[in-house]
Amino acid sequence: MNDAQLRTELISALTEEHAHASFTEAVSGVNPELINKKLSDSLHSIWQLAEHIRISQEDILRYMVDPDWKSPVWPDEYWPTNDADEIQLQKTVEKYNADMDELTALIKDPAIDLTSVIPHTTNHTYLREILLIIDHNSYHAAQIIETRKFLNNWKR
Repeated sequence: MNDAQLRTELISALTEEHAHASFTEAVSGVNPELINKKLSDSLHSIWQLAEHIRISQEDILRYMVDPDWKSPVWPDEYWPTNDADEIQLQKTVEKYNADMDELTALIKDPAIDLTSVIPHTTNHTYLREILLIIDHNSYHAAQIIETRKFLNNWKR
């Protein structure tokens, strides 16, 4: 296995746009009046989706690096129920980006064998957790984009 190539591809999948738009692209240019708009009572708003992505990414990252980390309670603490404004959405994006910077630094660290089991877990590897973040972020970023399309707030 080419370790350097694997690390490059993981970072690319997390931060660049290939077959999907990035989180940053998904939340860029959201009309502030639509941040809390839901397409139906059973769906989430753009704000709720963005904050859920941030919370989940933070949880998985902290799980990898902090043996004392306590995950939020599922599902209540993973999904915000409150409304937010443009400033709160911007803070979510900033926190997401800070965690992404930490995650990419972890991936770049040659001292970490990405295929090894995380020391304080029973059977989860770094690679498993990174792939989980890639999958989860992409899925919910697509939901943000679909919501924006239905609200006539997506131009690409």
